[in-house]
Amino acid sequence: MTASAPTTDVADRSIWTRGFVYVFAINLVINLAQFMMNTLVPKLAVELGASAVVVGVVAGMFAVTALSVRPVVGPATVRLRRNHLLAGTSAVIMLAFVVYSVADSVPVMMAGRLLHGAGMGFLAPVMLALASDNLPERRMASGIGIFSLGQAVATAIGPSVGLALQPLVGYRWTFLAGAVVLALASLLALRVPSDPPAPPTGRLFSWRAFVASEAAVPAVVLFFLAGAYAGVTSFVVLYGEALGVRDIGLFFTAYALCVLVSRPVAGRIADRYGLTTVILPGMAVFAASFVLLAHARTLGAFLVAGAVSAFGYGVCQPAIQTMSLMSVDKARRGVAGNTSYIGVDLGYLVMPVVAGAVVSAAGRHGADVAQSYSTMFLTLVVPVVLGMVVFLVRGRRRATRVHEVSTDA
Repeated sequence: MTASAPTTDVADRSIWTRGFVYVFAINLVINLAQFMMNTLVPKLAVELGASAVVVGVVAGMFAVTALSVRPVVGPATVRLRRNHLLAGTSAVIMLAFVVYSVADSVPVMMAGRLLHGAGMGFLAPVMLALASDNLPERRMASGIGIFSLGQAVATAIGPSVGLALQPLVGYRWTFLAGAVVLALASLLALRVPSDPPAPPTGRLFSWRAFVASEAAVPAVVLFFLAGAYAGVTSFVVLYGEALGVRDIGLFFTAYALCVLVSRPVAGRIADRYGLTTVILPGMAVFAASFVLLAHARTLGAFLVAGAVSAFGYGVCQPAIQTMSLMSVDKARRGVAGNTSYIGVDLGYLVMPVVAGAVVSAAGRHGADVAQSYSTMFLTLVVPVVLGMVVFLVRGRRRATRVHEVSTDA
């Protein structure tokens, strides 16, 4: 069952092409399953006896295999049908959820995270490339922003569904429910219009097939920003529970609802005035969200922090990914997406471990659990500021050139 190839003349079409609708729906479904599970992985690790540092290791371990498959992701997106790759990687993540469902020790959870990472290493670049293939060039920033709304909707629903379902049916059946959702996504992926691969040219494995140097700066910026956000997804539920805050999963709902409002507007602004007009304010607001988190003590304060984070990371992240995609020609967008997600993977690998170490260090110096998490969130301002410095020094001019090229297309 192979879908027909998309029409190549998309320059003046609506964002909502048939192919884009399919990709948007799959992105929504996959992220729904992911966010149902992501809030439960740290909780299960704690129940299995993991320390804060080990929780960080478990949360970030999927990045080990995600990074290890990167050398083959770029060539695969050029040599194979991207809808077939999407179906296969969704199936791999489904198997990871099955492993989570039977985990009775931290090592088994780690095995599931490694399998999960192998799928994620392919998933995000392939999804991003398929989305961009079915978008008009002049509306790329708007389109990528709308595409990412699938993740925002899933963020609003997934954590609360997972946290509500787990006490009712247990970890096993909650993870299996996520596996069923991934199975449906794998089948739907085969319906996505996808061009046949071009005839092979050059070496299959080369530096150029693995990394797009043009997308290196966005990848470095995403390392800092995504890494900081990984600290939020790994520890905000545990922080809220340490404070005795009920319904802490609503933090993600507040984040997602504000992303639903902010991303379409930010995409239109970026298309019209350039990516820098979105990226720089977004990073500044994202940094402020960590200060709010560090001082949050009530559900209302957490909801405000989630909303501010949405107007920060939720706005600038798709703009930085657009910068990455638009820095190369269409045939190499899978490679550019792969490059940008190397930064994301490294951030998710490194930052949760660093954040967990900060929590443990604060505890050794006499802070209680809640104070330790508060200190950790405050320190996560540092990587956001570093990302802003990298963009100002190396990325701002390139973002301006990307905007000029897209408006001339």
